[in-house]
Amino acid sequence: MAANPKSRSRQADASHALPGGSTRAVLWYPPFPLAIARGEGCYVEDLDGHRYADLVSEYSAGLYGHSDPAIADALCRAIREGISLGAPNVYEARLAAAIVERFPAIERVRFCNSGTEANIMALSTARALTRREKVLVFHEGYHGGVLTFAHGGSRLNLPFPYVLGEYNKVESTDRAIRREASNLAAVIVEPMMGGGGCIPATPEFLSILRSATRDIGALLIFDEVMTSRLSYRGLHGELGIHPDLVTLGKYIGGGSSFGAFGGRADIMDRFDPSTPEAFPHGGTFNNNILSMVAGLTGLEKVLTREASARMNDLGDRLRAKLQHLLDRHQISAVLLGRGSLMNLHFVSGPVTQPQQLAHADRRHLQLWHLEMLARGQHVTPRGLLALSLPFGEDEADAFTEAMEDFVVTHKAVLPRTESRA
Repeated sequence: MAANPKSRSRQADASHALPGGSTRAVLWYPPFPLAIARGEGCYVEDLDGHRYADLVSEYSAGLYGHSDPAIADALCRAIREGISLGAPNVYEARLAAAIVERFPAIERVRFCNSGTEANIMALSTARALTRREKVLVFHEGYHGGVLTFAHGGSRLNLPFPYVLGEYNKVESTDRAIRREASNLAAVIVEPMMGGGGCIPATPEFLSILRSATRDIGALLIFDEVMTSRLSYRGLHGELGIHPDLVTLGKYIGGGSSFGAFGGRADIMDRFDPSTPEAFPHGGTFNNNILSMVAGLTGLEKVLTREASARMNDLGDRLRAKLQHLLDRHQISAVLLGRGSLMNLHFVSGPVTQPQQLAHADRRHLQLWHLEMLARGQHVTPRGLLALSLPFGEDEADAFTEAMEDFVVTHKAVLPRTESRA
């Protein structure tokens, strides 16, 4: 608190107009959140002048880092040409084509403004096509602000009739799908839980979702809003399991607001307004110039196959190095995840289901969060770490050193594993 008077003052002032001082619940943490004033590459600086390596990366949306030159130049040119044109523009079809080329399960795509909106549209599409009501979701899953199923769900959730399944439980999920066959419109799942703690789905689990939904005529929806960054062709492309619909968001807008839902051509062609009984789909900013330009530039010029592989390989190596560090110091903690996304949990592993995280003592993560900030590492309060393309070997080494310093300094109060002696 003493080291961050400007952030503290901003929080107090902002709370007069914004409940809680900001307009995103995830950004709040006690005693008050740091306010970030600027960013460059993979570094950010707060209002009080402290510089941090950025491993928040806008909760995975900041894949390109801050002010990537190619994206910034393209945005400046587009702004000079007009940003609210009220018509089809020269960028949206090119961005759509880039997405269709990159993600194998997407044959047609529609744009919207957030991952939440993309998931709403995908679920509503499934319900309209199948003329069924229910949606199978998973405990602790997160698909947006009105589609959140952590801690028993949110009172603000959309009033769809939900069936709750157990993530990574093959047999019980298969039974649940077949039991609800007559009225199940869709199953929606992240192929690696994001907000649920970076728990990867097993291939067996995803395979049973694919076969069971196909058998009963329900649609399988992969929420790849976060996980599409884990491989050049998305996680479904890497795993070779193709859902009926895929939702996208976050980084694909190149730093601007973005959402998309796409999939099989026969499904998505129902949105063609030139056809009889087409599904209506509006949105003033669906094809907004800033998102179209930034997204197109990012996919075409920045997030190459080589860049994607380098970032995700670095993430895998960093996660393994951090896990080795924790094991060597006999700290009861795991780094879950894949590629450029990972999540620290102070529980003993292995972890394959979110229920295993339910009894973790949050105070250890709170301590870690504040102490890593003090060591110049901008991390999330919940332990999520998201790498960006500018994040390199030097930053990974510095983060590992800061992590070891934290562990050595606070070993006495961290949960310990049994001695291996």
